Amino acid sequence: MNVQELKGKKILIVGFAREGRDTLRFLRTRLPNQVIGIVDEKESLPNLPTKKVQLHLGKDYLKATKNYDVIIRSPGVPLKKVKPYLSKKHQLTSETDIFFSGCQGTIVGVTGTKGKSTTASLINDILQKGGKKVQLVGNIGKPALQYLSKQTADTIFVFELSSFQLEGMKQSPHVAVFLNLYQEHLDHHGSFENYKKAKANITFHQRSSDFLLYNKRDKNILSMVKKSKAQKIPFTKSKADKESMFAASIQPAVLVGKLFGIPAKDIKRALKGFEPLPHRLEYLGEYKGIRFINDSLATIPEAAIAALDLTGKQATTLIAGGYDRGVAVAPLVKRIEESSLETLILFPDTGEKILKALRKKPKNVFEVSSMKEAVQLAYKHTRKGKTCLLSPAASSFNLFKDYEDRGEQFRTYVKRYGK
Repeated sequence: MNVQELKGKKILIVGFAREGRDTLRFLRTRLPNQVIGIVDEKESLPNLPTKKVQLHLGKDYLKATKNYDVIIRSPGVPLKKVKPYLSKKHQLTSETDIFFSGCQGTIVGVTGTKGKSTTASLINDILQKGGKKVQLVGNIGKPALQYLSKQTADTIFVFELSSFQLEGMKQSPHVAVFLNLYQEHLDHHGSFENYKKAKANITFHQRSSDFLLYNKRDKNILSMVKKSKAQKIPFTKSKADKESMFAASIQPAVLVGKLFGIPAKDIKRALKGFEPLPHRLEYLGEYKGIRFINDSLATIPEAAIAALDLTGKQATTLIAGGYDRGVAVAPLVKRIEESSLETLILFPDTGEKILKALRKKPKNVFEVSSMKEAVQLAYKHTRKGKTCLLSPAASSFNLFKDYEDRGEQFRTYVKRYGK
């Protein structure tokens, strides 16, 4: 939906976190005289511009939907939550949809259950080194709408797209990169099928002139690829991926670079200078003879399994567990049983599920409820010359603000007790 279609309409922004605020700022520059409605389950919204704004806050916030024409859903608000309040008169859209409609340049969309941020950042670096006018937006970058006023036809937007942003989308990027697909965010989508359906929108609306780069080893992706009209470019993990501590999907990033005509020397320069992102297999250093790796962004079992594969026998201590989103822990349990782990430190709630499912347990197993306790135990039970790996395989919201808070607490206590 473009801005012209919004003129004269009663507009409601549903959810007022980062992207909701970005949407309001954008609408204020384009439609300065229109009254904008905002609904949010929070009881109050600090630092909110109140000029020409109508607020509907609290428990029954979605009831106000009936008074508006256009509903702009923020990504954090599940589509299933909004749908019961919609009628035929309503037009449902999102910040991502408005951006796609108003974009004059080229969009490179990156999605996958894991690896999106690193891959999007690496693509951005490669295109920059190749002299392209490029902007990183989405989850890893800045909210997208603010860049529509600064764009030109030769601007390339590298857009990290989550399932929340792709949910309900009726447009797809010119170049789509699909990394992998595992069970995740089942609490938001309700089922794995709904999650897959949301992810499929990265290619579902592509045309024959567009490109789809996909992981040909991922069976969950292949069924979507068959339905795509785009030109298909398959990839698999390269040797460099397996040996890299930042575990980037290097090959798709390189392929995107080649697609835009970036010289090989510039691609190599970008790869060589690429800095690993925080909380993604981030090496914190060696303290008291123990290596510590912060992989707090590993919020699903498959990500923790990949971390164990990468660290191999070097990792003898694993800190795992967290908020239970209903994702099966069986694959991780199997990998733990096959590992060289000597110490397992578990957070609730999935930690309890892991412990209950383990038939062959490591020598030391502990259940903890704070990062401080977890790190103290790691120092006590990890042998010198070995590695302690934080790779939770679960979300963080039961004990921490988010994965960043979890990773930062890990870093803090590692350094504190490492003195």
